[in-house]
Amino acid sequence: MGNFQNLGRLVRPLAISAAMFLASAGASAQVKLEISVPWGPNEFHSLNAAAFAERVKAETKGEVVMTARPGGELGVKANESVRAISEGVVPMGDLALFQNASRGPALAVETLPFLVGDYDQLKQLHKEFRPLWEGILAKNNQKALYIVPWPNQFFFTKKPVASIDDLKGIKMRTLDKLTTDWINRLGMVPVQMTNLEILQALGSGMLDGVPTSAGTAVAQKYWDFMKYGYETNHIWASNVMTINLDTWKKLTPAQQATIERVAREMEPQFWETSKRDHRMKVAELTSKGMTIAPMPKAVVDEMRKRTAPLWEAYAKPMGDDAVKALASYRTAINK
Repeated sequence: MGNFQNLGRLVRPLAISAAMFLASAGASAQVKLEISVPWGPNEFHSLNAAAFAERVKAETKGEVVMTARPGGELGVKANESVRAISEGVVPMGDLALFQNASRGPALAVETLPFLVGDYDQLKQLHKEFRPLWEGILAKNNQKALYIVPWPNQFFFTKKPVASIDDLKGIKMRTLDKLTTDWINRLGMVPVQMTNLEILQALGSGMLDGVPTSAGTAVAQKYWDFMKYGYETNHIWASNVMTINLDTWKKLTPAQQATIERVAREMEPQFWETSKRDHRMKVAELTSKGMTIAPMPKAVVDEMRKRTAPLWEAYAKPMGDDAVKALASYRTAINK
């Protein structure tokens, strides 16, 4: 009996020490999360994701380690990102809202033509629609951390544009039904095609112009085919960084609070990165001999007038909340 008592006296401290070690190990266990990023490694959204991951690691003292995987490394297509994160195929992702509108039509509101003129108006649109976007993402089992826009948009053309009549008959690339609708309303000829087909179409004469950003124009070396770029801001597009809700709930409250704070603090910085990327790409296009300028105001005003009826038509299927948010936005900017 005495031997058993002595053994108990020896085992109990060991058991307590083991329990304390396991508790300590559990508290400091490292959480590793990979971020699906469809964009190339040098795109500013990819760099934003990497910077966010680095800051989270530092602020959580290495407890949460996020790793950005650009260039579609994790095998998730851009337009399948919401589904993939929802189902836990990947724990996190940087995704374009409009490309995932099949999961909620209001995600595409930024693509209503000529609705948003500049970054200030875009901030107002985000103020009205962010609750809707976050709600759609929550229904898709994920949480929005930060939302950042792609830069300003242009009409790139082979010939100069001084009036709305100069657009008549131009064969312009389109993406979908909405783009085709408003291209038609502007007197241009819509030609729907993928991004990979553009350069060949420009070279063969099947295409006269492309509505896109300066970044895309640089990436595809549009100066080899077109001489003019007119800033129109005909649409906008924003990316959201999201995390699967099941993954989110496994984090400690302290980790969650830290990640939310980092996202909140970095989002304005990322907006400035978007603006800086725009300026850099415009400078590069200019250096290659392209004429880059704002589209004449009279032309933009006429474009907006012709396409404005599409706002209500395309917002209605987004739901009553989207229609109300759109009305509130238009009142706020007097449009």
